[in-house]
Amino acid sequence: MNTYKLLTPGPLTTTRAVKEEMLADRCTWDDEYKAITQKIRSQLLNLAGADPAQYTAVLMQGSGTFAVEAVMTSAISDDDKVLIVTNGAYGERIVKMAEYIGLNYTEYKLNYDEHPDEEELRARLHKDPRITHIAMVHCETTTGILNPLELISSLSKEYGKTLIIDAMSSFGGMEIDVQGLGIDYLISSANKCIQGVPGFGFVIAKLEKLAACEGIARSLALDLYDQWKGMDQDGKWRYTSPTHVVAAFSKALDELYEEGGISARFSRYQNNNRLLRERLAQIGIQAYITDDKQSPIITTFLFPSEGFSFEHFYAYIKERGYVIYPGKLTDVDTFRIGNIGEIYEQDIEQLCHIIEEYMGVTAQ
Repeated sequence: MNTYKLLTPGPLTTTRAVKEEMLADRCTWDDEYKAITQKIRSQLLNLAGADPAQYTAVLMQGSGTFAVEAVMTSAISDDDKVLIVTNGAYGERIVKMAEYIGLNYTEYKLNYDEHPDEEELRARLHKDPRITHIAMVHCETTTGILNPLELISSLSKEYGKTLIIDAMSSFGGMEIDVQGLGIDYLISSANKCIQGVPGFGFVIAKLEKLAACEGIARSLALDLYDQWKGMDQDGKWRYTSPTHVVAAFSKALDELYEEGGISARFSRYQNNNRLLRERLAQIGIQAYITDDKQSPIITTFLFPSEGFSFEHFYAYIKERGYVIYPGKLTDVDTFRIGNIGEIYEQDIEQLCHIIEEYMGVTAQ
């Protein structure tokens, strides 16, 4: 198999040291392994700016979607109602979860390039006092749009709602003051901005809220409350944990701190993203999301012409060492390029050179 770098929003390109952590086999019952779990939980709270007296971190087997569903099935009772804000496929996935679980919900659906409107949100919250929870994706990976976290958290506080934030593609790559914002549940994954490998997600939860969730879950494996109670004792996961992935994530956390923390990683990602969008704009490849709404994580680009073949474009780039993402929009032809992971300015420069070369060859 040929090696290449992933310009995707996760899984992403990891360091050799992170990969090497997976070469050793570990026992789930061993105290040293359980200590790794507890280290991870503590470091996650530190990154979130969350006081351990008020928050906890719970790790959950599976992809990030498993962790989101664990929150939805464990934190929202039959007596509750959740307002789900959607402007992309991952917000819409939360709606699908609500339907599968049988939750009471209402959807505030927007176009994929739009932000939620404050007055509309206020009107919905005022009109329906039965709403107890608000759920939203922070960085919507469908397009790369960055949703207004401060607005949602402010309204959540003002109206006394429980706030659930899917920060899958932002936590670890952008500063998020979980406690200051009053986020009750923040969800992310091992294989995103912390630059680990796929295998588990995690939830940073307000203890007061999580403690009230006993018996709510409609799923045994996804019971966030039970996972927390077991893990909180000594770091033991309820069921078989992805031991290799956990060890790799612990190393990835160490590397995040060595890089200079979230602020340093954000600067690298932001520079990557700015350079990518500027260089592609110069050759006629425009971003779908406007600069004021663009995240530093992933960018959706419009096809440059009617005859553009994404499959040919993808193969050309892959042959030269990089893999990009297809678009996820149904009404517009697009492709996506992520710039997180072990990706630096020289990688973006090289990618842009490859794309410029491709555009020149296909134009002849």
